[in-house]
Amino acid sequence: MGKVICLGLGPGDPELMSVRADRLLRSARHVAYFRKAGHIGQARQIVSGILPEGAAEYPMEYPVTTEIHFADPEYNRLLAEFYEDWANWLAELAQREDVVVLCEGDPFFYGSFMHLHSRLQGRAELEVVPGITGMSGCWTATGSPITWGDDVLTVAMATLPEEELVRRARETDALVVMKIGRNLPKLRRALAAAGRIDAAWIVERGTMNGQRVQRLSEAEEVAPYFSIVVVHGQGRRP
Repeated sequence: MGKVICLGLGPGDPELMSVRADRLLRSARHVAYFRKAGHIGQARQIVSGILPEGAAEYPMEYPVTTEIHFADPEYNRLLAEFYEDWANWLAELAQREDVVVLCEGDPFFYGSFMHLHSRLQGRAELEVVPGITGMSGCWTATGSPITWGDDVLTVAMATLPEEELVRRARETDALVVMKIGRNLPKLRRALAAAGRIDAAWIVERGTMNGQRVQRLSEAEEVAPYFSIVVVHGQGRRP
């Protein structure tokens, strides 16, 4: 009997992987990872030069990413079928051998592996190795603490309705916004309406090659996929 082992790889810099993730990866014989069709995949890029020679690789290519809106029933149908098929495959392989699944950041923090994890319950032995989150890498890149004292931190998705983003930004002390992409103009308007635009920073490709940190008010209108906006808390301190 083997098991399915999901490795949290951290925010992008291979040196920010945990010692445990590095050790398990270097002994892996079967490695699966998510990616968009036609791309190598960020998780696979992180482990380049670390993955053992001869390990069997299994790219799990999403059937859809942004081609269909996530509210469309077809979007959910395609992804549900995709996760079910790969859960079946992983469960079958894990009857014989260990299989490692790679995941950027932390697997249980908005990670795709969560959808496999729920489907593998009772069908395979599971191990999840946590990782440094992408948002942690990004707020560290700004050179300032994200929270002080009693600050409340809110993590929001830029896919939320604009009025919801305004409310969240107004009601919290510190803010992290993910899944920006084409939602950047909406996020700008929401932060401006909440009076937080001048305090917002955008971090592109945090901890990776090409990292860029700048004030959101001075940034371009288009954000790359790996971008996170942060607003630092200014709470209690000695």
